[in-house]
Amino acid sequence: MYDADPPAPAALSETAAGRDPGPGLAAVRALRALADRLEAVQVHNAREQGWSWQAIADVLQVSRQAVHQKHSRD
Repeated sequence: MYDADPPAPAALSETAAGRDPGPGLAAVRALRALADRLEAVQVHNAREQGWSWQAIADVLQVSRQAVHQKHSRD
């Protein structure tokens, strides 16, 4: 099992696309975590600025119910 830390953020996409599956998969995991955090931050920003759940869902290309269920407690 590959247990090393993922590379620095600037190198994540390059590592994720590389031929070595250990660092590549670790980079994929780190990118997912980063994307989840960025989504949470931007959904919070949108709600603070008065965006509806439907408007957020439209931009994320998911259902209103999905985005509300995932972020309504943030």
